[in-house]
Amino acid sequence: MPISATAKDTGISANKMRRIIDLVRGEKVENALHILQFLPSPAAIKIAKVVKSAAANAENELFLNSADLRIVEIYANDGPSLKRFRARARGRANRIIKRNCHLTVVVDEQEI
Repeated sequence: MPISATAKDTGISANKMRRIIDLVRGEKVENALHILQFLPSPAAIKIAKVVKSAAANAENELFLNSADLRIVEIYANDGPSLKRFRARARGRANRIIKRNCHLTVVVDEQEI
């Protein structure tokens, strides 16, 4: 039975998250955390936190062993964007869009 964990409004755009998500999709939880540990991106820290949370949910709710868990689904959906303005020359303004995303990780026992 799959178990999930979600992080909402991460403060990082979905495109930046998806680059790192593609590296760990389908991996075992231990291998995914090992990969994320050595990536320099701040997005890797947030992804690792949600993967650990999903593994902990599986251990506490279904009494599964974390060594047997595999990342079945992982995706980042767009969240609400903050719209800001920056002053420019001659009284004009440029729009700044600060993008957010929601991160979801689903883990399940690995089929042997």
